[in-house]
Amino acid sequence: MSKKIDPALLTPELIEVLTSVDTPTICNALEVATGTRTNKGFTRGAFHAAHPGMKPVMGFARTATLRTAHPYTEPLDAIKARRIAWYEHLEGKGVPTFCVMEDIDDEPGLGAFWGEVHSNVLKGLGVAGVLTNGAMRDFGMLAEGFQILAATISPSHGYAQIVTIGQPVQIHGLTIEDGDLIHADRHGAVVIPPEGLATLPHGIEVITAKERPLIEAAKRPGFSVEDLKRAMKEADDIH
Repeated sequence: MSKKIDPALLTPELIEVLTSVDTPTICNALEVATGTRTNKGFTRGAFHAAHPGMKPVMGFARTATLRTAHPYTEPLDAIKARRIAWYEHLEGKGVPTFCVMEDIDDEPGLGAFWGEVHSNVLKGLGVAGVLTNGAMRDFGMLAEGFQILAATISPSHGYAQIVTIGQPVQIHGLTIEDGDLIHADRHGAVVIPPEGLATLPHGIEVITAKERPLIEAAKRPGFSVEDLKRAMKEADDIH
């Protein structure tokens, strides 16, 4: 198991800084913060966002797996007890949590676990949002201020049942362990590694500063390749 971030390090002030920029900026800033460019640690492909215009969210992953396609084979009391255990696992009690749920059916997303009820329940428990390769529904009735990133949409919940709690999961090419720190918005999600957290605000400042000369130059009348070269040199000098 990889090293985890101490929740005490994720202060409200740091959360405000890190959620003031989108997830692509976090991905770029992590290259500065860790000193390494990578092709891992983030999701691939598209998601449906419950609230596309919502600011980014972040929290410590609380993982689970789900099935919706197969009829129940266990007593309903056992299925209900496991769901209660999942709610207890999600409740951060002051620590920002983020639900990550892998649909392990052969056809993920046959049924939608995420809708009006669970968006409100998890928001009430202090969960920041949801990342899933499964489905959601109930557009127009989902809890405000609670982000859901789902791979697909379904009008039915099927045979929704929690299978495992706290085990590693994989969502759109990203392996996530329980306790990983997640930053997410409509673009997808990225895991913030322990070695990148402390210097990530500086990484954001550097990336933003490096992009500014290029954007400003490109917007000036008569912009040319020579202008671009000067802007690129200016950007390269920023560290």
